[in-house]
Amino acid sequence: MIVRPALSHPWHLSEKAAAELQQRLASRVITEDRLPERITTVAGVDAAYSDDDSVAFAAVVVVDVSSNSIKEVVSAVEPVRFRYVPGLLSFREIPVLTAAFEKLAARPDLVVCDGHGIAHPRRFGLACHLGVIFDLPTIGCAKTHLVGDVDEPGHTRGSLASVVHKGETVGALLRTRDGVKPLFVSPGHRVSVQTACLWILTLSPKYRLPEPIRIADQLVNKMKREARSWSG
Repeated sequence: MIVRPALSHPWHLSEKAAAELQQRLASRVITEDRLPERITTVAGVDAAYSDDDSVAFAAVVVVDVSSNSIKEVVSAVEPVRFRYVPGLLSFREIPVLTAAFEKLAARPDLVVCDGHGIAHPRRFGLACHLGVIFDLPTIGCAKTHLVGDVDEPGHTRGSLASVVHKGETVGALLRTRDGVKPLFVSPGHRVSVQTACLWILTLSPKYRLPEPIRIADQLVNKMKREARSWSG
């Protein structure tokens, strides 16, 4: 099975056009649970960039949920096509993530992104964009705050506090380890806030980050280091 986008659009856009596209595509985002009846595989995705910001590295790590083992790993390297702009991260990352996804042998049942979902100024963060493009259930799991008001959750694993933006609950600040800095969790596509938090906890049995993202992060940073040594 080849994993290809279900939706395509131009990527060479101005910042204004990119923001306008986000606003249009946000209407396609589903924030209720429409997942497979049985989830057996979860993919984690991450990207990194060369020191001169000219090259993007991406990794997709697919984990077997029942055994908590790695089932598949793919990666890709692409030129950077969009400069870093807060709120427009997906236009930098999805082209290289797409190149990696297209190498997968099978579609994952769920995708966890190192980035935000609807906890975004236009309700269309990286996880939303990736989910809509591939028509996959996605969850945003970010380390840093982007939008919304939120209180600090309790200190124990599983404690959470709602992230509220313009009167709407757009995610949660979730603690995945006792006394460790919490994560910002939000629906990307076809997942509710509650289910998103449950899956992030399930995928984080030992570490702060969900295992698929943690491994993907290690891989893209290894790719970056190797590219640095080749250029040096």
